Amino acid sequence: MVADRSPAVTLDAVAKVFPGKAAPALADLCATIEPGQFVAVIGKSGAGKTTLLRCLSRAVPVTSGTIRFDRTDLAKLRGAALRAHRARVGMIYQQFNLVRRLAVIDNVLIGRLARLRGWARWAALAHRFDAKQRAIAFRCLDHVGLLDRVWQRTDTLSGGEQQRVAIAKILAQEPTVVLADEPVASLDLSNGRLVMQTLRRVASAVGITVVATLHHVDHARNYADRILGLKAGRLVFDGPASQLTDAALFEIFGEFLTEPGRSEGERLGELAAS
Repeated sequence: MVADRSPAVTLDAVAKVFPGKAAPALADLCATIEPGQFVAVIGKSGAGKTTLLRCLSRAVPVTSGTIRFDRTDLAKLRGAALRAHRARVGMIYQQFNLVRRLAVIDNVLIGRLARLRGWARWAALAHRFDAKQRAIAFRCLDHVGLLDRVWQRTDTLSGGEQQRVAIAKILAQEPTVVLADEPVASLDLSNGRLVMQTLRRVASAVGITVVATLHHVDHARNYADRILGLKAGRLVFDGPASQLTDAALFEIFGEFLTEPGRSEGERLGELAAS
């Protein structure tokens, strides 16, 4: 008999209203995300993408509805339980969040701090990581294809390489879910593809659930298992990339996207940033 497996994340009628704002940032969002699934969230600027990620990380509370990780109601977590939850959820940002003067391995090892307790944590704060912790860092760098950069100073790497170091740092945290807020927005197309390939590999090979907001819809189509389309805080599309038709894109972005001389991806990128 196969054991019942809980969803990684469940959104149940989630709404978020900010004080002083008439329109909700999120309204009646319902979705179930399975373990190991790569979900891309797309929509125009102001559609609610970043607010959704902030609610998932509990940086801000929802106004109504429920967010559950596994079977745990996020709103009910306090103290040690909330800290433990945050250790299981990794956050990737546009701005890498690395200490640029440190070696690559030292940045990755910082990701271990959330998992260490007692003397081991104090030793780690003094950059005294034992062989076991370093072995974990090496494995994480291998996952992102940067094992040959272990001892290199981080600020000597390209932007794409630094974002992959940031992903390795999150992997060292041993999360069950990774939330990525526009992780390739500050990168050129080539480096953006490498980072997206890395996130895709993390979801597939390591089995971590990834939820990423993206303004390049081509990236969502090429790398995500599933796409959520937001418009004015509401979920207007939920399905695989194969179902992201012109009609669905019109529903999300509010206009058709065929223009002479420009690819659909370029036009979508402009719309998402507008």
